[in-house]
Amino acid sequence: PMRWRFRLIAVWRAGFMALVWYVLGIRYRVIGRENIPKTPSVVLSKHQSAWETVGLQDIFPDQVFVLKRSLLLIPFLGWAFAAVKMISIDRGAGKNALKQVIKQGCARLKDGYWVVIFPEGTRVPSGEMRRFKPGGAMLAAKAGALAVPVAHNAGDVWARNAFIKSPGEIIVSIGPAIDPAGRKAEEINALAEQWIQGELRRLWPQRYAGVNAEAD
Repeated sequence: PMRWRFRLIAVWRAGFMALVWYVLGIRYRVIGRENIPKTPSVVLSKHQSAWETVGLQDIFPDQVFVLKRSLLLIPFLGWAFAAVKMISIDRGAGKNALKQVIKQGCARLKDGYWVVIFPEGTRVPSGEMRRFKPGGAMLAAKAGALAVPVAHNAGDVWARNAFIKSPGEIIVSIGPAIDPAGRKAEEINALAEQWIQGELRRLWPQRYAGVNAEAD
């Protein structure tokens, strides 16, 4: 049963987070935990490192991520992704990839699972920004699910493609949920992007002062 699959993942995650804390010296703190909705929602998160692919699972209820289909071919890890029905897409499929996200995402939300999407589409180093892609907002609008913006600084201690990690504290800030009722996807996407960018500048002004989001 799916609930047992997630319980097994929770055991693995607890061990992973313990190693990150006691071996690497990386801890995390959450701001705005009260903003987490009671119902399955779409999490629109900043993406800086591999940490948040595990760390967000420690913060939000049972969830699935949107990932590229090729990751399912990785032995053991890919099999685990498939076992918990992650949303796998073919990035080269263009508009069909977006249809895959919406179709599978609506199904997962209906089944009671949260959906995590990184709107920038890839890992972006700390101190940089990219324009948000609309897939997550479109899913929230289509499913009628709340959209939850998340900002963090994981890239400060867990840099992209860096083998050596730096001890320190990751701050995860959860913003007020965006109600899709009466809003188009473009508005939802813009509100999430504005909040996340504003929160990054508020918490880490030295890194984001004068930084504007770049288009792909």
